[in-house]
Amino acid sequence: MQSDLDTLSTLRDTTIALLDPSAAEAIPQGVERLMLASDKLPVVLAVVLIIWFGLLFLLFRTDRRITKIERELNATDSD
Repeated sequence: MQSDLDTLSTLRDTTIALLDPSAAEAIPQGVERLMLASDKLPVVLAVVLIIWFGLLFLLFRTDRRITKIERELNATDSD
C-alpha cells in the first residue's frame, strides 16, 4: 500500500514538473517532503515558536528585575 502511494506521488511530481518546469522547484524534496508527509513540520514550527517566546519572556523579565535593582541601588546611593 505504501509503495503504491509513493509511486502515485512520484508520478504526480513528475507530471507537474513536465507540464510546468517552474513548478518543479516548489515540489518538496528530502527532509521537507518527509516532514510534510507525516505532519511533523507544523509541530516543529510550533515548538520553535514556543521556545522563542519563552526566551523573549525571560529576557524581558530579567531586564525588568535588573532595572528594579538598579533603581534601588541608585536610591540608596543618593541617601
